[in-house]
Amino acid sequence: MKKNVRETVREAILPTVTELGYRIWDVTYGKVGADYHLEITIDSDAGISIDDCERVHRAIDPILDECDPIEGFYYLEVSSPGIERELRTEEHINACLGERVEAKLFAANDGRKSIVGTLLSYENGAVTIDEDGVKTSILRSDISKLTTLYVEE
Repeated sequence: MKKNVRETVREAILPTVTELGYRIWDVTYGKVGADYHLEITIDSDAGISIDDCERVHRAIDPILDECDPIEGFYYLEVSSPGIERELRTEEHINACLGERVEAKLFAANDGRKSIVGTLLSYENGAVTIDEDGVKTSILRSDISKLTTLYVEE
């Protein structure tokens, strides 16, 4: 079975990114305007600075040139997931348990298209969010976008 660009890139750069002390949060590839962009999002317990992004960029650029996973020209970007990050995968969701999140829904649920609260769990394809003591479970397939929310302390 042929791997897609995201899987190929992740596999190729994972050892180097890990060796540098970072985790790969996400790999995305697609068209932005007229150009193609490969975005590598990295994370660490200490956070990510512009210097971290530059360090990873310099380390993975020759690896990507050698394995050549993408035909044609593309822009390589290395970034941090930011404070408010999109939770696209099961790993993302599980990494953010206990954090404040917003689930935007494809269709209204009890008249609401958005649910905000503390992310409690992800089981059997559903996320459970505590909205000030009221627990709401929503199928992941009913959520158009799930993101963490910055809470000022």
